[in-house]
Amino acid sequence: MNIIVNLSIYLALILSIYAFVAFVLGIRKQDQRLIDSARGATLSIFILASISTLLLFYLLGTSQFQFQYVYQYTSSDLPLLYKLAAFWAGNAGSLLLWTFFLTMYAVMVAYSRKMRRNPMTPYIVAIMTLNMIFFYLILAFVTKPFILLDGVPVEGRGLNPMLQDPGMILHPVTIYLGYVGLAVPFAFAIASLILKSMDSFWVKMTRRWTILAWLFLTLGNVIGGYWAYTELGWGGYWAWDPVENASFMPWLTVTAYLHSVMIQERKNMLKVWNLSLIILSYALTLFGTFLVRSGVLTSVHAFSESNLGAYFLIFMAFMVIFSMYILMSRYHLLKKDTGQFESFLSKESSFLINNLILLGATFAVFWGTVFPLVSEAVRGTKVTVGIPFFNTVMSPILLALLFLMAVCPLIAWQRSTVKNLRDNFLIPAIISLVVAGLLVVMGVQGAYPIIGWTIVTFMILTHIVEFVRGTAARRKVTKESVPVALYNLMIRGRRRYGGYIVHIGIALMAFGIIGANFDEEKLLTMRVGESMEIGDYTITYEGLAQRSEGVNDIVFANMKIEKNGRNLGYMQPERMFYLNWEEPSTNVAVRSTLSEDLYIVLSAWEQDQRATFKFKVNPLVKWIWIGTWVVTIGAIFAIWNGRYGNIVPRYAGPRRKVY
Repeated sequence: MNIIVNLSIYLALILSIYAFVAFVLGIRKQDQRLIDSARGATLSIFILASISTLLLFYLLGTSQFQFQYVYQYTSSDLPLLYKLAAFWAGNAGSLLLWTFFLTMYAVMVAYSRKMRRNPMTPYIVAIMTLNMIFFYLILAFVTKPFILLDGVPVEGRGLNPMLQDPGMILHPVTIYLGYVGLAVPFAFAIASLILKSMDSFWVKMTRRWTILAWLFLTLGNVIGGYWAYTELGWGGYWAWDPVENASFMPWLTVTAYLHSVMIQERKNMLKVWNLSLIILSYALTLFGTFLVRSGVLTSVHAFSESNLGAYFLIFMAFMVIFSMYILMSRYHLLKKDTGQFESFLSKESSFLINNLILLGATFAVFWGTVFPLVSEAVRGTKVTVGIPFFNTVMSPILLALLFLMAVCPLIAWQRSTVKNLRDNFLIPAIISLVVAGLLVVMGVQGAYPIIGWTIVTFMILTHIVEFVRGTAARRKVTKESVPVALYNLMIRGRRRYGGYIVHIGIALMAFGIIGANFDEEKLLTMRVGESMEIGDYTITYEGLAQRSEGVNDIVFANMKIEKNGRNLGYMQPERMFYLNWEEPSTNVAVRSTLSEDLYIVLSAWEQDQRATFKFKVNPLVKWIWIGTWVVTIGAIFAIWNGRYGNIVPRYAGPRRKVY
């Protein structure tokens, strides 16, 4: 077994190097046999990566403790699901998962029906195999997933209790699918530059790849937030932690790219800008991996300190320098035959401003994240940048972004007149101002919440107007019923209306996030039978109890909940004690409604059953999770290949021999 698993790593490394060299030589010599051989090697690498992945799953699931990785992250009493999820609990396993996804994406591109005989394909897959070489070098010589111990331990160390959560099954996988997915448009972009192909073919061919990577990043971030909300017990879902920021930054830049690329497709503009955005997004995925694995910043989400960070920093620097060199060498070609902005009051101008805001947000998050390193290097003292800094800086930036998202759908391409703006925005603006007035009358405190909810209202209304206008225009021509006209309108404009659904989902998420301004929190030590009040709730502590779950013991509190005199039943916050782990974990009790969450954490207790609790009332949190579902539906709708899907023109390629 040991020979097989290690051979799969080393053989994949050799084949990765061969595939890259064969692609390069095949391109230089215009030798189709070498190209086909390299493509076959790519498929072989994927098969070997699959073997390595399946074997590690098998070793983890069957508790083969003679392997160091299995011993470090599992134990025999661990449920099978978490044994398998331990695959990505450590550096070696998570990098093997990353490599598997990378080989999977490469094979999907290499054997795509649309790309099989395209002259760009050898360049694209060669760039992806260059990434494979790096990751297999790491797996083969730096952090090995299949190291044998000298003996066979009777028992493993077990999995960190914080990782024994359903979030552990989904969060890392979705984040990696997003990270690795960005390697595809990056490879297309660099291949286009190398070939001096200055049209928008690579943009059109990577549209779905990019949206898919963006969707996985979105899901990864939100699932991570939900995991933190229910597992860590601090009462929130986003703390601007360095590792959270690491996955948020590429999300911001990819969001900017997805908007600005529409200008390139329609107006043949912003070519350099879009290439720079996709290079930056790819680089930020490597930078995020560097942060997680280097130990240079303290984070509850980071892996233990290792020397992996240096390797990722070097590889990131190499890829960025290489990419920028190729981009600058083609700059004179990219600037030819480009369109120009005709009016400030136009959709393309709003997209550009949207990009500038998103890049401003990226820089703010980046600076807040790395400032502790800068301060330590300059002053010798690591200064921590906390939540107040990020909230203060990011709140106006994100409000401006929401406003632009509200305005964009109803602004025309090329030029909008004052009359158009008045006709399009008058009714949504009046209703939104009425909402703002009602918020003031209701006693809502704070400028940001009032402005934020007003903009969210405006944003949802402008998108509804766009659906209504489109449906009405179609009915006028086709005489269809309203449901049929709306359905046909949407399926014939999947990208456009899928994007609008995504915007509505973002608005719902923003609605919930703004509610955090009105949370209430209390930390109390209570005796049995004692009651407390928070918000509209009366909570009575009725004592502690204990139960077993497998080999683990759970201590929980019985809390009777009443709201405005109405009995709502019981909530049971818990602390779980593990046989193979010193520190217990927290299981938060949450009662969630559309208006608010009641959140209770059991922190500590005494012999006489006095117990200390954290109580929180978090308004509107559920709308964040609802908004995420809407975003997911919109993104899938936008990329789904229906009968009326987006038609991509055939690409003849540059004037050279087709391989």
